[in-house]
Amino acid sequence: MQGLMMHRPLLISQILEFAAGNYPDQEIVSRTTEGGIHRYTYPEMAQRTRKLANALKKLGASEEDRIGTIAWNNYRHLEVYYASSGMGAICHTMNPRLPADQLIYIVNHAQDKFIFVDLTFLPLLEKLYEHFPDVEGFVVMTDEEHMPETSLPRVYCYETLIKDESDQFEWPEFDENTASSLCYTSGTTGNPKGVLYSHRSNVLHALFVLTISGVPIDENSTILPVVPMFHVNAWGSPYFGLIAGVKMVFPGPALDGESLHNLIEDEKVTDAWGVPTVWLGLLGYMRKAGKKFSSLKRTLIGGSALPKSMIEEFKKTYNVEAIQGWGMTEMSPLGTVATPRPSQRGGDWEEELRLRGTQGRLMFGVEMKIVDAEGNELPHDGESQGELLVRGNGVINGYYENPEASANAFDDDGWFRTGDVSVISPDGFMEIVDRVKDVIKSGGEWISSIDLENEAVAHPELAEAAVIGVRHEKWQERPLLVAVREPDSKVTKEDVLKFLEERVAKWWLPDDVVFVEELPHGATGKLQKAKLREDFKGYKLPTE
Repeated sequence: MQGLMMHRPLLISQILEFAAGNYPDQEIVSRTTEGGIHRYTYPEMAQRTRKLANALKKLGASEEDRIGTIAWNNYRHLEVYYASSGMGAICHTMNPRLPADQLIYIVNHAQDKFIFVDLTFLPLLEKLYEHFPDVEGFVVMTDEEHMPETSLPRVYCYETLIKDESDQFEWPEFDENTASSLCYTSGTTGNPKGVLYSHRSNVLHALFVLTISGVPIDENSTILPVVPMFHVNAWGSPYFGLIAGVKMVFPGPALDGESLHNLIEDEKVTDAWGVPTVWLGLLGYMRKAGKKFSSLKRTLIGGSALPKSMIEEFKKTYNVEAIQGWGMTEMSPLGTVATPRPSQRGGDWEEELRLRGTQGRLMFGVEMKIVDAEGNELPHDGESQGELLVRGNGVINGYYENPEASANAFDDDGWFRTGDVSVISPDGFMEIVDRVKDVIKSGGEWISSIDLENEAVAHPELAEAAVIGVRHEKWQERPLLVAVREPDSKVTKEDVLKFLEERVAKWWLPDDVVFVEELPHGATGKLQKAKLREDFKGYKLPTE
């Protein structure tokens, strides 16, 4: 027997119209690529989005067409999100930091019909457009005053394009499982893999984010998404932000510490979301300039492991709660958030810090398990280590037009293989020990490169650190610590090892420490361990 309830499809256009109708005074603020601050209300954003949808129709865009974007976090990018998906097309966000060959592959694999581009990235497209035979037009996201000369063919100015269009548009209604957006993973090996989200998955993911304990998001929130809209939908903030009616503040291209601090203070930001490298720059500026925060309450940090030293600095120096989140492009992306329960707050700080250093508890709508090498499920006892598998409403069931990658990504029961080695405690806190490919196996025992890195960056004179396994004749592998000193620091290998002696087991101590000017990071800010392993291939450890 089925329930006697109406069935209404979950569509992204509903978010837009709900927000415009329910939060008529709420603002969306952007630092623009041209310079200066742009601000408008939710209803004004909805009007311009409908104008853009009409313009896309007139250009010849239709349902299922891929509409590419190469743009910063700003109000025009938000309009493209809603106009393209709302009309039934697919918003395909692209990471401009990817190598040229990968961008070419992505555009052609997705078969983008139009590409919207911010001024910053126009030279990039001018170099590559000859490799995009199927792209029918390019839209430069600026106004007539700032529209530059360009060698791009079939080019349009964004503001000119929408200027004379009607602000009325009848959003079509279709199956909620219709594709809404497309994002490619930035893998370190092989071509990127396409993750094709649906209207249903994006709406549900947004609703699930709003249920996360300890992360209040509502009309009283002012959220600064520093995590880029060109990667995994800025962690869903363009969707959940509008559902909750938050004041949204977009940073545009200025992501340096001073610019971020000024924007946080000027707009009274309460919550900022981004990857650790961004906050390293912000904290470095704060220390040097002697600045404080007057409004910031929380920062949600993901993309790579959050050092405990960063959690402590945010808390003890600035009274800001640093919260670690974990997820993947393939998960829409959030899966867990490290918010201690009320009974676990305000007591033993070291225990609370330990919990905050994990990847945290499940968000509703996601399930997880850990398995051994044979696929047998392991207990959630806080000790057993195995590969983490997930499933849920926002988790992929296959890669876009890539049957080979899809075939290797799931177990026999349809769970997605994350590639992370994890432990899960009896009370539900998940901690990533390492990536399957990054874990160091020394003398038959595992050493967590992530744990070692976290302890190393706690050293006040180290700005960043990475640990990789290097071949060892006797132990098979031993850890090598590759580190970046803080400016003007003269810290030595001996200093670092002495510091670590009190923090890790003796057999975990790195066999060597190498200082470099910078560590390699990928297009989304993640540390590129594969590049480090290649750079130090054949490295001779002093313990050999």
